[in-house]
Order: sequence, then C-alpha cells, then structure tokens
Amino acid sequence: MLKRSAGILPYKYIDQDVYIYLEHPGGPFWEGKDEWSICKGEYTKEKAIDAAVREFYEESGTKIDKDKLTYLTSYKINKRKIVTLYITNMDIDVSKMTSNTFTREYPKDSGIINEYPEMDEAKWFSLSDAKMKIFPSQKSLLRKFEEYIK
Repeated sequence: MLKRSAGILPYKYIDQDVYIYLEHPGGPFWEGKDEWSICKGEYTKEKAIDAAVREFYEESGTKIDKDKLTYLTSYKINKRKIVTLYITNMDIDVSKMTSNTFTREYPKDSGIINEYPEMDEAKWFSLSDAKMKIFPSQKSLLRKFEEYIK
C-alpha cells in the first residue's frame, strides 16, 4: 500500500540567493548524522494541505496559514511513499523551533525508554548547500522547487 505524506518547504531570499528551511530528525539514529529533511509527515483521511499545515506545526512550532501555501508537486519518492509538497515564501526564526516528541527504547532491548524530539534542529540552507544536506530520497523535490523558482 502506498503511504502518503504532505509537507511544506518554506523559502526566502537573501540578496539574490534563495534559502530553504530544513529540519534535522531527532532521536538516537540521527545523532551525529548531517542529513536534513523537508518538514513533512504521513496522513490518511485528511486533505494533503491540512496534513502539511498540521505536520509543520507539530515539527516546528510555527503555524502557517494554508492560504499562504502554493502547491508544488505530488511526487513518488520511493516505491512505498508519495509526497505532496507545498511551498511558501516566508521567514521563520529557527531559534524558536520546537517539535513534538516520540518515545523509543534505546539502546534496543535495554528496557530504557527515552523521549526524543521528532525534529531536533532547523536551519536555513542555500539551495546549493541544501542539495548536499537533504535526504537522497528528497532531492527530486528540490529539483521540482528549483524548476519552480526559475
């Protein structure tokens, strides 16, 4: 069964350069890894745009009005998932980022349950830096964005 995710890619211009907002996943698996993600999450019954707004708020602490969003693409990023992506030209103060949390037993089979933020950091990246930092499965979404801004 194909899973569906929806997300928001904020962007802004500094001088003539475009910057995009990405987040770093939390938890022990991602600790020390320099891979970043578009803020997105899975949904089932709600509309994609509503899921994108909800997920962005849950993972960043920032509310975005869906009237400020532009649909960019729905793109199959692998055999099991399609991502619907919206974009918005806005500035977000990354120092105020807050994320929901999840619990996980770590180390595995240790009986120790810890709580981790779903996303532990947010940053603005130039488009060229973002291409190097973003999850490989999301590079196609960046290409779609790059086509859009040209």
